Amino acid sequence: MPTLQDPSLLRQQAFINNQWINASETSNNTNTSNNDTSDVINPFNGQVIGTIPNLSKEQVTQAVTFAHQAQTKWAKKTAKERSHILNKWADLIDQHKEDLATIMTSEQGKPISESRGEIDYANSFIRWFAEEGKRVYGDVIPATDKNLRYVILKQPIGVCAAITPWNFPAAMITRKVAPALAAGCTMLVKPATETPLTALALAELALRAGLPAGVLQIITGKSSIVGEVFTQDDRIQKLSFTGSTEVGRTLMSQCASTVKKLSMELGGNAPFIVFEDANLDHAVTGLIASKYRNAGQTCVCANRIYVHSSIKNQFLSLFKQKVDALNVGNGMNSDVEIGPLINQDALDKVQKLLKDATDKGATLVTGGQKHHASDLSFEPTIITDISDDMDIAHEEIFGPIAPVFIFDDEEQVMNHANKTIYGLAAYFYTQDLKRSWRVTEGLEYGMVAQNTGVLSTEVAPFGGIKQSGFGREGSKYGIEEYVTTKYWCVDIN
Repeated sequence: MPTLQDPSLLRQQAFINNQWINASETSNNTNTSNNDTSDVINPFNGQVIGTIPNLSKEQVTQAVTFAHQAQTKWAKKTAKERSHILNKWADLIDQHKEDLATIMTSEQGKPISESRGEIDYANSFIRWFAEEGKRVYGDVIPATDKNLRYVILKQPIGVCAAITPWNFPAAMITRKVAPALAAGCTMLVKPATETPLTALALAELALRAGLPAGVLQIITGKSSIVGEVFTQDDRIQKLSFTGSTEVGRTLMSQCASTVKKLSMELGGNAPFIVFEDANLDHAVTGLIASKYRNAGQTCVCANRIYVHSSIKNQFLSLFKQKVDALNVGNGMNSDVEIGPLINQDALDKVQKLLKDATDKGATLVTGGQKHHASDLSFEPTIITDISDDMDIAHEEIFGPIAPVFIFDDEEQVMNHANKTIYGLAAYFYTQDLKRSWRVTEGLEYGMVAQNTGVLSTEVAPFGGIKQSGFGREGSKYGIEEYVTTKYWCVDIN
């Protein structure tokens, strides 16, 4: 781990009820039977940079108790009071941005410039919802009887839990925590085992900001144990999950017995369509930003690139030129643009998908090999001549491979783009206004970006349809996920 300006941000204990605990402890320091720990590995060099506790089921259940006890008091605070604490937390995140980015790159591998950008992005949700919490409005409905009054109240849903992924270890937390806390809920977060240190550093800053005990807790441990408590404990009213569709299905099934409110941000298979009238320079720039950010390990990155046949050669030439110039290496180096994949499983998947495609006739345009920078680094890759019998035509790649399909007309490409169980994000490039409306309305995706490769922002709703999940994060819609609607009918006679 590189030297931090504030070494106390590197926490290696779970954060329970504003205390730092090990797997062998509860807040009362009584022993449990679970003494397991998990190492946190730097994916670039394989070094152990931290060790975290795997909490027992009893400890996780006790954390739910703390959240349940804290929720009533937290909800009774005014929105302005909660906003003050959230803004103080955001100020501290800004002050410690460089250390947070260093921790993130060390455990996740992404370039330090991307980590700095993610800290800013993560913090934007805290500042947004610190203000949006003041705007959780109800309604007064005109009554059908002169002696009655109909009032609609918005109230916090209660104790919430979140399970977050390793690819965005800060933003995927604050995008869930900030609206929950702003609405008056308490939140338990299980970060990914690969990247818990960023979450724990954020918790340390929340503690310094004055967040009351039990309002935010970071639960480290095995997914099977934590997931069982999160889904089965009926004191938890809401579960938010970002991850694979397969795991999302399992969590939904497990939550059925307690009928929890759910938000699911699941897998993606984003089409990136370049029509014949597109600005090719802009399209290639947008594609690189979408496809190769975080080494292709994002749920909204371009997964299937569709290029009109009339511009195929020109597009591929320009795309290859820019991809070959990308710098792969240690994310801590300022000139690196692509870091390593997160682990060996991720590398194996990328290699398997590429081999299947080339064995079935795909043409390798550039890349296609492990990169010499490290054991988990992979060259940014372009392939073309893709057919429907190739696995890469249907699966989420989650790596730096860009499969390029060729199409001849709008109807054809729209059919291909929508031929998937997923519906998270889609991108297209055109200058034609009529086509813009047709394509946007016709794409079966929760988010559509035109003439840009980056669409995520705190002020717009993020989420998908079909088997990419449901619920929205960010924007004014995001806080609705953490409130309930209560109808009050009163006879004033």
